[in-house]
Amino acid sequence: MKNINPPRKGPMTMNMLTLRNPLNNLTRWDPFRELDELHNRLGTLFGRAPARKDGTKEETRTIAEWAPLVDIIEDEKEYLIKAELPEIKKEDVKVRMENGVLNISGERTYEKEDKDRKYHRIERAYGSFERSFTVPEDADATKVNAEFKDGVLKVHLAKDETAKPKAVEVKVA
Repeated sequence: MKNINPPRKGPMTMNMLTLRNPLNNLTRWDPFRELDELHNRLGTLFGRAPARKDGTKEETRTIAEWAPLVDIIEDEKEYLIKAELPEIKKEDVKVRMENGVLNISGERTYEKEDKDRKYHRIERAYGSFERSFTVPEDADATKVNAEFKDGVLKVHLAKDETAKPKAVEVKVA
């Protein structure tokens, strides 16, 4: 009986198998790479940024989609939207209210590259962004105020006075 498997050269790892094709060429198959590709395809389908591996090092990086992080807070008087906008000028941010939708848009521009410096990594995302939020029915679209300080945009959206719940005293006989 003849051994079909070729002799193993070097250490064999679980994530790499060597397949023999009919033309006697060896092809490396990495099932985890295929899982990464599937993850990236599904992520793209659902609007997430794909992960990429650097060719020289097996380091995973994610390509950033530029969208500022937001907190939305509610109290009895208003809704407060806080957006992180680091290194963005006040003039580069626009807040619009239209048809019951609050829209925050702007742009973070890339720093001028200095030829005397050697960049090892650039991970922060740059470019245009836009975030839109449907405004609740009890919000007063005519009373919107925004302030920008220390890289944080705060948008105050007052609640409508007529939409506030009122307590009614019930008399028991």
